Amino acid sequence: MLDDYMGLEDAHLIPTYQKFPVTIVRGLGARVWDVNGREYVDCVAGYGAALVGHCNPRVVKAIKEQCERLVACHCSYYNDVRAEYLKRLVSVLPRGLTRVYLCNSGAEAVEAAIKMAWKATGKRKIVSMMRGYHGKTLGALTLTWDQKYREAFEPLPDFVKFVPYGNIEKLRGALSGDVAAVMVEPIQGEGGVVIPPEGFLGQVREECDRRGVLLIVDEVQTGFGRTGRLWACEHWGVEPDVMCIAKGIAGGLPMGAVAVREDVAMKMKVGEHTSTFGGNPLACAAALATLDAILQDGLLENCRSTGKYMLDRLREVKERFKVARDARGMGLMQALELRVDVKEPLFSLIGEGVLATYSGRTVIRFLPPLCITKEEVDVVVSALERVLSNVKL
Repeated sequence: MLDDYMGLEDAHLIPTYQKFPVTIVRGLGARVWDVNGREYVDCVAGYGAALVGHCNPRVVKAIKEQCERLVACHCSYYNDVRAEYLKRLVSVLPRGLTRVYLCNSGAEAVEAAIKMAWKATGKRKIVSMMRGYHGKTLGALTLTWDQKYREAFEPLPDFVKFVPYGNIEKLRGALSGDVAAVMVEPIQGEGGVVIPPEGFLGQVREECDRRGVLLIVDEVQTGFGRTGRLWACEHWGVEPDVMCIAKGIAGGLPMGAVAVREDVAMKMKVGEHTSTFGGNPLACAAALATLDAILQDGLLENCRSTGKYMLDRLREVKERFKVARDARGMGLMQALELRVDVKEPLFSLIGEGVLATYSGRTVIRFLPPLCITKEEVDVVVSALERVLSNVKL
């Protein structure tokens, strides 16, 4: 079958995406199929959005049932499924996060978190991390480190102070009296799947407490079980004041949220931050089903066991191939760092029936659904070995 869809997208879509030459039309679990019927093991999963698997039965059922009842309901009106989701979500959030703002994406969650921090503290500076990524809308972009995203839009708003990720002394030096909050990812995703030094996040929490500064944890990529715990900050016993969540929250539907402490939330007044589509019933129904799938269908356990298996296999690859520099990750958030640019290996993996993505110029990132099996991991690693055997240093 001739694939004309690529030409149509290229003709009409604004060219802001790195496009890969495959047209995906169907998915199930950790596998997708292209327009010609070819099967792939999907380690991109919509950049982590298809967290519980493509067309997860719980999510599909919830969407079908809800779309026949009610799709749109602005948050100025009450809604049954929204109320149920809020109750369920708050019951599993880190301690102290009792209020939620519902939106449509991770970048929107970050934008809302900025305003909440400003309103709650009366201060305007935010400390963010070098190599951190928080989105591409204006406020989120200001907190994002990589110059390739920033330079075309500078000068950006002047409210950020950047410090090295993992360097507590530099952080201490940045926490002057004008700082409202510290923004940090528990694991830096776009920055290369970088796991923090032991004790760093706990030290950040202590410094924020000491200075009266809010701690905003960006769990957009790491949240909802991606790292083997429901929230990545749990690995280090850290409880944030504000937490941004999105990506896999609704099984692939657009949704995001900000979870905050009561005292921070109540500084916001009616009309100061709203969204037409935030908290719509369809997304909330999908989010309820997604949370049930994570907590009731063994996905956290599979994430831990299959994630360990995958990391062990990637470490074997690292030992076998000189082109591989490092293998690292947590749960099913994994990376293989190469000594060369990853563009050609990524395109070659497509030819081998595996979809993966990048994390900077030299890191292959794997974000498969939490339902991926060890057998599917073996398919991924075998394909990776075939590709790397043809890569020259």
